[in-house]
Amino acid sequence: MIDTFQPSARPIVAVTGASRGIGHAIVKRFHEEGWDVLTLARTPFSTVCPWAEGIVRHVETDLSDEGSIQRAAGTIRDRLADRGLDALVHNAGVSPKATDGGRLGAMDTDADTFRHVQMVNTVAPLILTRALLDPLTLAGGSIVTVSSIAASQVHPFAGAAYAVSKAGLSALTRELAHELGPRGVRVNAVSPGEIGTSILSPGTDAMVARDVPMRRLGDPREVADVVLFLASRGASYVNGAEIPINGGQHLA
Repeated sequence: MIDTFQPSARPIVAVTGASRGIGHAIVKRFHEEGWDVLTLARTPFSTVCPWAEGIVRHVETDLSDEGSIQRAAGTIRDRLADRGLDALVHNAGVSPKATDGGRLGAMDTDADTFRHVQMVNTVAPLILTRALLDPLTLAGGSIVTVSSIAASQVHPFAGAAYAVSKAGLSALTRELAHELGPRGVRVNAVSPGEIGTSILSPGTDAMVARDVPMRRLGDPREVADVVLFLASRGASYVNGAEIPINGGQHLA
């Protein structure tokens, strides 16, 4: 039996990379605001989400595999039935490190790793957007991509493949905003800097003290708040924007 959403006035959002960190905060924030939530991640739904109360629906998805993405999109369309999709958040991303945990430069990243990062971080959002465009159009929905400060400046910890993929995602956001705007689908991006998650690199605290005017890490919820705003009707005339969420780090 297909688990479909029951008719209601609740808007529906799908979020990729929803199992931890920023993605986890985004899912929780939408849930708090009364949205129905679909999550997509390579792992099963996190067991640290007792707040979800069974409302969140999860779809296991390998974003490095186009077939897996298409199957996940089909599952989402089935669950939506005749309802539209109000928001799609492309949050998932991979950032490979060197064997010592350090930054992987362009000359040190093998081609297979480089291609894998581009697939997950940039190509997968395009494939998923295409596959879910009809329900997004039906709802007059919104797409929010999660880019990075590394998309626009060399970062001491984020590697070259990640930076290139996020620069591509920022460009893809602009292209989709231009193409989908006439269909009533808005597309915007957020660009986080140093956010307090479990995957921070050693040395982040010193960099924050030196380069971030607000002199602190961001909280994942602070990213989630902006994502929620961009997906909401309060941002109904915002299209093709990219909002830095980095405490002013981009000014350095």
